[in-house]
Amino acid sequence: MADAAAAVVMPYYKSRIPIDTKADTSPVTAADREAEAVMRAQITATFADHGIFGEEHGQERIDAKYVWVLDPIDGTKSFVTGKPLFGTLIALLEDGVPILGIMDNPALKERWVGCRGSATALNGEAVAGARRCESLGDAWLYTTTPEMFEGAEDVAFQRLAGSVCNSVYGADCYAYGLVADGHVDIVCEANMQPYDYCALVPIVQGAGGVMSNWRGEPLGLNSGGTVLAAGDSAAHQAALALLSV
Repeated sequence: MADAAAAVVMPYYKSRIPIDTKADTSPVTAADREAEAVMRAQITATFADHGIFGEEHGQERIDAKYVWVLDPIDGTKSFVTGKPLFGTLIALLEDGVPILGIMDNPALKERWVGCRGSATALNGEAVAGARRCESLGDAWLYTTTPEMFEGAEDVAFQRLAGSVCNSVYGADCYAYGLVADGHVDIVCEANMQPYDYCALVPIVQGAGGVMSNWRGEPLGLNSGGTVLAAGDSAAHQAALALLSV
């Protein structure tokens, strides 16, 4: 599926592709729609009884035991502006729990795979693993953009951002790989959909990290739009305390 999506996406990359605006004002392109369609066709042909939750083409059988969650291009703004950090996200949920996650970054030729019970791998090799960071004062924090936080969530995020060593913006899904590989300590985001984060849960957890919503609850199809990933459980708990809204 990742190979098929990349074969669709990469010919469009840096090609001045037309950009449409969805109802939620986010951008979408033919590459997004076509890549998801290819992946959905493969799932339907191979696992006819599985559910599908996709960003561009909706939901099918999401009450099934196994549900695939697809984001054909996470980071469409990066994609259309030529930044190579966008990725295809593929998750498999069993009874609502993410058990398999793939983040394929085709412009970088990097593929991250997390699977329940296995160590996270990058291009087939085990990643270095999440790093320890028990003090928020030593932590490096990533989020896609500060504009994703509104109201009380923005106040909570500012508390966290003001407590860490440095805040960095703009990595999209790739920031979670940086947590898994021990380069970043925390990723904090809001207004997310299941296709934005489900694939990333096994990747972070398989590297020794922690992911939850801002209430510390497991992530799934109905966990709400907040996401907190950390390489260290102590840092995760400290961040949760600051994010309480």
